[in-house]
Amino acid sequence: MQEEGRRLNRLIEDFRNLPPAEAGELTLTRRPTPPGDLLERAVAAQTPRALQQNISLQTQIEPGLPEIDVDPDRIAQVLGNLLDNALRHTPSGGGVMCQVIAKHGRTVPGRLPSPVTFSIADTGPGIAPEDLPHIFDRFYRADKARARSNEQGGSGLGLAIARSIVEAHGGRIWAESQPGRGAQFFVEL
Repeated sequence: MQEEGRRLNRLIEDFRNLPPAEAGELTLTRRPTPPGDLLERAVAAQTPRALQQNISLQTQIEPGLPEIDVDPDRIAQVLGNLLDNALRHTPSGGGVMCQVIAKHGRTVPGRLPSPVTFSIADTGPGIAPEDLPHIFDRFYRADKARARSNEQGGSGLGLAIARSIVEAHGGRIWAESQPGRGAQFFVEL
């Protein structure tokens, strides 16, 4: 019952965040933030779950990354969603690799330089090519390769909200996958 209550709370929060996210009306409280700190916090929050599921959770942070001008809570929400999905779809004995690297030569005028790319890669079943263009659409659920049971299920809104948050920051989010070889999600800011 406790887990079902948590799932329902996540669903309610997803529905609450969806209208302002899709309308481009998200309130962002930007501040210079070390990207490595964002990734480390997201990974630390999911480490107990990874251990419980016997999944290797690794982090690589490029040294000397510049601070990025972001709302750390909103970007934490994005990274948390991507990690949650990666752990949900990685089998026991598999792995999830989380990285943040510099994206040299790209800045946004009037803002602090924010040339970084986060990536989260899993060793799950991957995403079918016909599903890949739709995974950021609200309520979209990929075919059986990444289907969820009710106990594991999400609302089908997490990636749509993640996309809205990233785009509100002037960034982009995308995924690459080959069935049977896992999936990799990228957030470029």
